[in-house]
Amino acid sequence: MLKENSIDHQLRATWQVVSKMYNEQAIKQDYTMAMGFVVLNIDYDNGTPSTALGPLMGMEATSLSRILKSMEDKGIIYREKNPEDGRGVLIKLTALGKEKREQAKESVLRFNEIVRQHVSEEDLESFFNVTETLSSFINENKIFENKRKAS
Repeated sequence: MLKENSIDHQLRATWQVVSKMYNEQAIKQDYTMAMGFVVLNIDYDNGTPSTALGPLMGMEATSLSRILKSMEDKGIIYREKNPEDGRGVLIKLTALGKEKREQAKESVLRFNEIVRQHVSEEDLESFFNVTETLSSFINENKIFENKRKAS
């Protein structure tokens, strides 16, 4: 099979160009795509428990910790004791963080707007169906399930 015909190659190659595009936009605003992703997942008004952010974003705790530390150093977020859980911490947006959130949101909306102008609703529906099916197969261990049983 040619790599261009491989589903995982197409997913990876497409994500790389999307990621590069978002990073180029984020760098203009002195942050990264990963930081943009984080600010979009923090509750605007109430903050988000630090333990909920990783699962929300599908990130490992160590990667998220590095990003949060950098965001805190840049004044984008701050940490506050969770009043509902004395052991927990809420990640909250500063005024700058709220500004960064709006910038990230505008970028995502612009991307979606342009894609929707050039891709039919039918094709988008098929795309979403395919990605949901892939996620389901992977989450339910259906890709390599038979390989493990045969071993």
